[in-house]
Amino acid sequence: MSLIKEIRNRAKASPKTIALPEGNDERVLKAAEIVKKEKLAKVVLLGNQEKLKGMVKDLDLSGVEFIDLEVSPKVEEYATLLYELRKHKGMTMEKAIELTKDPIWYGTLMVKNKDVDGMVAGAATATGDVFRPAFQIVKTAPGIGVVSSAFMMIVPNCEFGSKGNILFADCAINPNPDAKQLAEIAISTAKTWQALMDDEPKIAMLSFSTKGSAKNEIVDKVVEATNILKQQATDILADGELQADAALVPTVGKAKAPDSLIAGQANILIFPDLNAGNIGYKLVQRLANAEAIGPISQGLAAPINDLSRGCSVEDIVNVVAITALQANL
Repeated sequence: MSLIKEIRNRAKASPKTIALPEGNDERVLKAAEIVKKEKLAKVVLLGNQEKLKGMVKDLDLSGVEFIDLEVSPKVEEYATLLYELRKHKGMTMEKAIELTKDPIWYGTLMVKNKDVDGMVAGAATATGDVFRPAFQIVKTAPGIGVVSSAFMMIVPNCEFGSKGNILFADCAINPNPDAKQLAEIAISTAKTWQALMDDEPKIAMLSFSTKGSAKNEIVDKVVEATNILKQQATDILADGELQADAALVPTVGKAKAPDSLIAGQANILIFPDLNAGNIGYKLVQRLANAEAIGPISQGLAAPINDLSRGCSVEDIVNVVAITALQANL
């Protein structure tokens, strides 16, 4: 069974409620039908029910909840919530009402108010416009000060990681995290792994050095991050600094880091900066013909995931399932 099928099956087992604020996008409507049919989650679409149903013929959206922001009785309640959260930053009630009538802001406030378990957007909205309200309203999880991203790399005919499944982070958000942020990214990525997979996360903090084989301030950052990680998350198996081959290949790991519990067994790779992470996942994707699932957002107090504006219907369905699983943690 493919990993995506496993993720969908796990989402069915513990269904959550996911908001899709871009109800005026045909792909989102088609995805909502599939999510409902497969019982992956309960879907809440933002938009006028009759207008949205008229956009795509022959869709069965019975059982899907629709919220028309023009008549929603929750607008005032959510606007008050937004005002209270942001009044110290100069938010006025008038501005709060205006923002609440925007579907992305409304959906984010639904998440904050725990009326839904998560949100998926970005099919028709820029990434910055998806995450701006998320940062301001939902904010980061307790003990985490940075939002990051991960890609699940599904590498065919691969013996490394967890049967060829390896989680890469951060590959899309933080250009140059400091040691503390790098440790927090690792903690968030472990939680993402726990949400999606049924085995234990094993984290390698990557560098061009293994256990002191090179000296440089870039290496020092990874060493410090590893120490912070081990202090803050004693229940997570992690080690560093490790070169990529030492992290993944058992014979190399044993030779370069014989005392490490992670070397040669890692299923999570934490890159030292965005250059390395972004280049790394794209090289694996293209050269190894790997499937890259993501970016999966992590570190927020509740799951909100961003879609590519070129996403397919299947992409949206898969991200809804992933978001539902993240909501279980």
